[in-house]
Amino acid sequence: VNGGTSKIFSHTLRKICTMKTSVASLLFATVASRTSAFAPASRSTFSRNMSANAVPLANGAMSFDRVCREWRCKYSGDKATSESLEAISKLVDEYLPEIKATSSDATVNRLICGGCLDFKLMTTVPLDDFGPWEEKGFAPEADFLEKLKAIEGVSQVETQTITNMVI
Repeated sequence: VNGGTSKIFSHTLRKICTMKTSVASLLFATVASRTSAFAPASRSTFSRNMSANAVPLANGAMSFDRVCREWRCKYSGDKATSESLEAISKLVDEYLPEIKATSSDATVNRLICGGCLDFKLMTTVPLDDFGPWEEKGFAPEADFLEKLKAIEGVSQVETQTITNMVI
């Protein structure tokens, strides 16, 4: 009788262990499926509109595939009535078609700060178009800057090359 009872006990114990494993697996699967909504989404280094030749920055946390050439200066007078700012506007109008022709995908932004009297013109082009533009001296940069410096009330004429990405 002792041998039979032992066999029944062993068989029952195996069933209980199997049930515990199944319940534990079911519980884990349920918890895992419910908490996945709270898991942080995987971050892709490259945005969906990024080209294949993007240059990584910050250990892959950022990248760029567009480069900007910025022309900037200080103007004088009140932003609403500044004669130097008006003359800058006319100069931009004169050169805008040539500036936009630097690349079929060029974007040109004008930034004006009425508080610190900053004027900035930013031309952003795809990385592939930047090298050829740079080889041409960022034309029409030299002519534009020469005329900008000649405007009365304009000072601190400078340039800078930076990345410029829409994020």
